[in-house]
Amino acid sequence: MRGLVFDIQHYAVHDGPGIRTLVFLKGCPLRCQWCCNPESWNPGRELRHRVARCTGCLACVGACPRGGVEAGTGSSPRPHFQRVICASCPDFACVKGCPEGALAVWGEEWSVEEVMTRVRADLEFYRNSGGGVTFSGGEPLAQPEFLMALLGACRAEGISTAVSTCGAVPREVLAAAEPLVDLFLFDVKHLDPGQHRALTGRDNQEILGNLRWLAARRPGEVLVRMPLVPGANDSEANLGATRALLEELGLTRFEVLPYHELGASKYEELGFTLPRPDRCSTGR
Repeated sequence: MRGLVFDIQHYAVHDGPGIRTLVFLKGCPLRCQWCCNPESWNPGRELRHRVARCTGCLACVGACPRGGVEAGTGSSPRPHFQRVICASCPDFACVKGCPEGALAVWGEEWSVEEVMTRVRADLEFYRNSGGGVTFSGGEPLAQPEFLMALLGACRAEGISTAVSTCGAVPREVLAAAEPLVDLFLFDVKHLDPGQHRALTGRDNQEILGNLRWLAARRPGEVLVRMPLVPGANDSEANLGATRALLEELGLTRFEVLPYHELGASKYEELGFTLPRPDRCSTGR
């Protein structure tokens, strides 16, 4: 069993109780306009162009055997990447050909045992702090078989688990994972279906249905989290509707995540345009 991982972080203290190891899995069904991990969206491996390191030597042009890299035009000598071609590249030869380390790959295949080796390195921290492992992304449930194998391995070794989810997953996938998860960190973006679609690319019917299902089964093990984005979901109407929903469902654990722009540079590295959520139409 292997899955696509784009990062593993140690000594994390903001994604569940105690000191935790964060395992980030590739793939996400949403496209939130404030997302700080756009490298998590695509379920496959992606080319990362670290522009700040690029000297414009264009060694990558000659290294690519598929014609996916072109010399920049105008005043910029930096390369231009044909991302459609890059997405189907099996070995990313341009990465190996870059002398400055400006190119890298987001997403590598890991086995369950390889991930667990990293997890076991922090066992002492878990024991002393009441921590454990948090699976995040992206949407970790977008790789259900791999996630289930990891959750099962953690359960077998007595390691506490948390899953950070956007809730936009099939109910049968959520139901299969639920017995193996000690804590769900459940993101709620916006209560209005239309605004949710405008801000994330999908409405929230499936998400709220899954939240209701979890609340009925595990109300004490669901922590609802909302990234509070100025001009996007911080209106009094939305916050009031969120509070009313939590009271209706009997959910008492709620956490606001402050908005930040720490992931802004990643959009350029992926060839994306940086969204501006403060300019979104939210009906305020």
